[in-house]
Amino acid sequence: MTTVSPPQAGRPRDPGVDRRVADAAITLFGEAGWAGFSVEAVSKRAGVGKASIYLRWRTKEALLVEALRLRVGIIDEVDTGSLREDLVRLARQILDLYLGDAGRAALRLGLEGDLIPGLAEQLSALRMSQVLAARAIVRRGIGRGEIPENTSITLVLDTLIGGATTHVQSTPKDRRDALRADADRYAGQLVDFLLCAVHSPPRSAPHSAGHTGQVSLR
Repeated sequence: MTTVSPPQAGRPRDPGVDRRVADAAITLFGEAGWAGFSVEAVSKRAGVGKASIYLRWRTKEALLVEALRLRVGIIDEVDTGSLREDLVRLARQILDLYLGDAGRAALRLGLEGDLIPGLAEQLSALRMSQVLAARAIVRRGIGRGEIPENTSITLVLDTLIGGATTHVQSTPKDRRDALRADADRYAGQLVDFLLCAVHSPPRSAPHSAGHTGQVSLR
């Protein structure tokens, strides 16, 4: 995703101003969502005049797209030659995203992104690139024989990304600093648990005695 409107000729952009505006836009979007997002509100929070913002971005949609690109980012492609290490790094990226200052904006994006004019199409392309990058990690692991050929790529990624995301969201605010300090260990534990499950053969559901064909719920 790129900035919709380039800077005007003869007026070089100040990276410091860009960062302040992007930070303010991300914070505001995370707190108030799209309904509370406006150039005026971003201007006040960043301490930057509206005219200066409009010289850089012609619409609030363009402003938010650029801020998300700068501050939320995307899942980087990882290829260390080891499936375990690749998955650990992927888990760390998810943990870092939701533990960082842009975490609330990332959550808002998942809820409201498809409803924001001018953003849905770009979001779709971004998500597809992320999915392809993540799936490529698992496919390479299968190709190297690190996990069985019949492994469900979808279930591996759902478990990994869902586990990391849920872990952050369920951690109380007063424990977030401890989680940040422990993120490497947790990512390793999550991946080891997942790979152990992948390598374990599925067990047949037990049948209750005396009731052939009926699955016991006990």
